[in-house]
Amino acid sequence: MFETLSDKLQRAFKNLRGEGTVSEENINDALREIRVALLEADVNLSVVKEMIEHVREKAMGSEVMTALSPTEQVIKIVRDELITILGKDTARFNFASRPPTVILMAGLQGSGKTTTSGKLAAWLQKGGHRPMLVSVDVYRPAAREQLRVVASSIKANIYEGDLKGEPAGTPLVERLAKEARREAVNYGCDVLIVDTAGRLHIDDHLMQEMRSLKALLSPQEILFVADAMTGQDAVRSAESFHQQLALTGTVLTKMDGDARGGAALSIRHITGQPVKFIGTGEKPDAFEPFHPDRIVSRILGMGDIMTLIEKAESTLDRKKSEEFARKALSGDGFSLEDFRDQLRQIKKLGSMQSIMKMLPSVGPFQGLQQMAGQVDEKQFSRVEAIINSMTKKERNNHEIISGSRRKRIATGSGTSVQEVNQLLRQYAQMRKMFKSAGKPGMQRKLMGSLNAMRGMGGMGGGMGR
Repeated sequence: MFETLSDKLQRAFKNLRGEGTVSEENINDALREIRVALLEADVNLSVVKEMIEHVREKAMGSEVMTALSPTEQVIKIVRDELITILGKDTARFNFASRPPTVILMAGLQGSGKTTTSGKLAAWLQKGGHRPMLVSVDVYRPAAREQLRVVASSIKANIYEGDLKGEPAGTPLVERLAKEARREAVNYGCDVLIVDTAGRLHIDDHLMQEMRSLKALLSPQEILFVADAMTGQDAVRSAESFHQQLALTGTVLTKMDGDARGGAALSIRHITGQPVKFIGTGEKPDAFEPFHPDRIVSRILGMGDIMTLIEKAESTLDRKKSEEFARKALSGDGFSLEDFRDQLRQIKKLGSMQSIMKMLPSVGPFQGLQQMAGQVDEKQFSRVEAIINSMTKKERNNHEIISGSRRKRIATGSGTSVQEVNQLLRQYAQMRKMFKSAGKPGMQRKLMGSLNAMRGMGGMGGGMGR
């Protein structure tokens, strides 16, 4: 979601290249472009003003490091300021000293509160917790049903309760909340996630009900769920909720969309409370803690390799990957069955577009993110269908696949003989390439190339100082 802001900032930095020193004239030109980039990204005006002044003071002050070029100096200062705005450290999640930990989910209707409640439960399950979900939205039966479906999909406990024909209102909401906490204790659940009612806009009844729930449950976390695509409206809503409830943090949803990113850069500054999580897609696992330094790296085009590595470690089967690497680099090479298994593993990481967005857009990786949009994701499914249509013997020995077999495989996979031929050609080329890479002399050359690529980081090299 930061692509537009990232592109505009890159242009601002580019104009400083070739300058011998940072002068008042060239820093003013760069700051003017940075200011426009931030405002067009829908960043709050007061946040922009404060940040620009801080960057100006530091760029022209004595803190500038003479070892860095003017471009690197300004990028470093902008990076530090953005991290300060977003919060220097990853926010900690508060747990009760005596279970259950109660989490109150707040937000307007349509912000993704119910889906986020399920994602948070799934994230807690991965950490070894046993969460229970409850919906106290007694005004919309569809919302309660949605949470039930979400809980079922992640196999989480849910307390549905019996409405007993009671009229929808605060007394019913309070009864369900009390019963859910009691059930959480009885079932040994150490976290209770309370999905509250939303409104199309903030009103007195909504806030009074939220205050009643806060007094009744004494929650350890009150998380405001904000739709990042609504920009400054999300910031204003968060500010209103914080004034009434004293929020402990924010969750930004739809961060995979085409929003301009202003909410992410403004909401902490305005409320004083950290962004704790971000939603990056529809699936239950498209949810991650908010790391300010990593988000800033994405904004500045430096990628987010750490998040990609963590995702790979939690998703991929390490034993299978190591076995594939051993086979691929050996004299025998890997089979089509091995290749299919690796494709399935890669698909678990998400779309190629989401993976490429985590790679830097500078240095040797420049242009990869633009290529991401050209990747045909359906091609992976077609390749897998072709390999699935082969017999086990054919998958393990591609050389026996004759013309008649290719016709049968094409018919069985719903593809053409040309597509089968293309896959077999690409597979043969890959086997040859890996076998060459497995030779001792070639491994040394590859390591030399990788080291040379690291040295080309340019901008990234200046950021580590």
